[in-house]
Amino acid sequence: MADELTRRTELSEAVDHPAHYGGAENPYEAIKVIDAWCLGFCLGNTVKYIARAGKKGNAIEDLKKARWYLDHEIAKMEATRG
Repeated sequence: MADELTRRTELSEAVDHPAHYGGAENPYEAIKVIDAWCLGFCLGNTVKYIARAGKKGNAIEDLKKARWYLDHEIAKMEATRG
């Protein structure tokens, strides 16, 4: 029973507050910052990839993904100003 509870707790943490996003106790967990700043999808992903760069895999890949989302947001904004 205790093993099952531990497994469920670990699974919940891995889904709800993964360590590479800061964890549940971190006030700067990416999702908390994204929500607090009302960033939306593209800017939220930019922050997420910067915040976790290198914590889950390749830091350069994460930063390139962040740049892609930021460039996409800039292009959208420029298109609406046109």
